Amino acid sequence: MKQMRAGVYRGSGQVVAEDVPVPEIYHGEVLIRVAACGICGTDVKKVRHGLVPPPQILGHEIAGTAVGIAAGVRGWSVGDRVISFHHVPCGSCFYCERQLFSQCPEYKKVGVTAGFDPNGGGFAEYVRVMPHIVKRGMVRIPDGVSFEEAAFVEPVNTCLKAIRKARVTEDEVVFVIGQGPIGLLLTFLAKEAGATVLTSDPLPFRRRMSLRFGASASFDPAIDDLQVETQSFRRGLGADAVLLAAPDPQLAMVGLNIARPGGRVLLFAQNDPTMQIQFQASAVGIEEKEILGSYSAAVDLQEEAAGIVFKHHSLLGELISHRFELNSIAEAFAMASQPSDNSLKLMVYP
Repeated sequence: MKQMRAGVYRGSGQVVAEDVPVPEIYHGEVLIRVAACGICGTDVKKVRHGLVPPPQILGHEIAGTAVGIAAGVRGWSVGDRVISFHHVPCGSCFYCERQLFSQCPEYKKVGVTAGFDPNGGGFAEYVRVMPHIVKRGMVRIPDGVSFEEAAFVEPVNTCLKAIRKARVTEDEVVFVIGQGPIGLLLTFLAKEAGATVLTSDPLPFRRRMSLRFGASASFDPAIDDLQVETQSFRRGLGADAVLLAAPDPQLAMVGLNIARPGGRVLLFAQNDPTMQIQFQASAVGIEEKEILGSYSAAVDLQEEAAGIVFKHHSLLGELISHRFELNSIAEAFAMASQPSDNSLKLMVYP
């Protein structure tokens, strides 16, 4: 059997480049030659905290070229440039009927793999896309958009879903805590929705990028009082919505303090199953502030998210700060685990 290179999670925080078999495809499936795959914060959490059993080949922000088309596939041809989601809901269960797609049992089954237990597989030269993903989870990349830019379709979808869950509208003030790649996408999308956006991040480079992506002001949480700054900006009121794009559990209370009475706080980065969060009950029970959650992508936003990426691909490409060959996957994960002052999106090129 043909061999390929892949970044394999081997436990104890280790991701190593090694040879594995090229996945075979079956009826209704497509084989993609991966051109670029972004490292997601979820990938980092899985590796650092051992949230999945090894061995695994992670990576789900996938863009590449279809190189194998099995019998039964319609609408796709060898040579098509594509991105692929790794989850697709059934569309007919209790949760799908209520547009809670990420809670659908079928959605929780990963449909893209490079080997071992299916878990995305984008950190490999080739990935096998299963029939339900081929039918509803692949998107064609237009001319003029690079593979690395197209790889933002999945993370933009997740952020667009969060903006909708937080009910961000025109003329609101939105505060985004954390200006890593996801925080910057949330800032951009909140601005696109018509909101005035304030942000915070401890790294100067990320605060500067925040202004580039639409923030009216960006603060250093080590120096600035975010609640006071927001109320000063808003003439005594807090933010209408606060989006948490950094995984610190203490940020929930920070977000509640920034939000005005009746405002919303959305937990985006607080998805570690081992994390415990405490907050002042009166913020919810008396001040009527809402705590919301948003996880993963939404199938009904695929077309819209792709359109946003393809329209703004040059700007989104500025989020890529470091590029790694597959043989340097260990170095890439080390940087993703401990971001440097000038690091944002890390992209792997199998």
